[in-house]
Amino acid sequence: MSEFLGKTAVISGGAEGIALSIARAVGKQGMKVVLGDIDVAQLQLAEQSLRDEGIEVLALPLDVTKPEQWQQIAKAAQERFGNIHMLVNNAGVSGTPGVIEQTNIKDWNWVMDVNLMGVIYGTQTLIPLMKQHSEGGWLINVASMAGMVGVPMGQAYTASKVAVVGMSESWRAELTPHNIQVSVLCPAFVQTRINHASRNKPSEYQTVTDSDKPMSPGRAAMAEHMQKVIDRGLAVEVVGERVIEAIRDNELYIFTHPNYRAVLQKRFQAVDQAFERAAASPLVSHLLDEEIDGFMKG
Repeated sequence: MSEFLGKTAVISGGAEGIALSIARAVGKQGMKVVLGDIDVAQLQLAEQSLRDEGIEVLALPLDVTKPEQWQQIAKAAQERFGNIHMLVNNAGVSGTPGVIEQTNIKDWNWVMDVNLMGVIYGTQTLIPLMKQHSEGGWLINVASMAGMVGVPMGQAYTASKVAVVGMSESWRAELTPHNIQVSVLCPAFVQTRINHASRNKPSEYQTVTDSDKPMSPGRAAMAEHMQKVIDRGLAVEVVGERVIEAIRDNELYIFTHPNYRAVLQKRFQAVDQAFERAAASPLVSHLLDEEIDGFMKG
């Protein structure tokens, strides 16, 4: 019998892409699914597609930057399905790629409010509800390979995803005693529409670059290249099944692109070499024999 059977998952950004793939995968395992998304029209299509596949589903509008909407979706989920066992913090936006001095503060705010604060609001709302019952559960935060290694021209996106990885590591230690398993999904390029996320950007985050003004040749070329990369990406249907596979193995980091291992190994090597230089420094080498603070021992 599936460990997911009869349990309930709440999934943000659930109208399409990775979130819908996860919804479909957990639904096939017998979970009841609550989808939240800011794109109401696409959300209705997703709800119907899951229902047509025999999955119990509830779909509700959700702007993850609004804590009160998280409260509303939590209440509706409990009223319809009872206890909540899984939270998938998926909703995310890419922001507008560009150099440091050309990245508008409104765009920074949009990316951080959705990708970072949206995760925080969702977790703060639903984890207490998961702690209330003794059945355990899962917290799955969707980060990115950008959470593991910096992406040029994508500083806001990178910063938000690095934060999601770090929070997931912290929450893993905190929630394990409560039988809540934490995982962070770090995909590379997947066939989604994240590069068109600005279609749903609320008015308070709009900038002149979001208007009907034609793109500059440089920005247009960047957008065209990004589209080609995404079109060659991993089929989104694979991601949901990979998540099921990984959380059954209690994996903290869920990777979908093993070919990126060499990229991370290069970073880890650089980190290790930096520690070697610190160990050789007459200024701080005496700390080698110091006991590590307990909360950092992992």
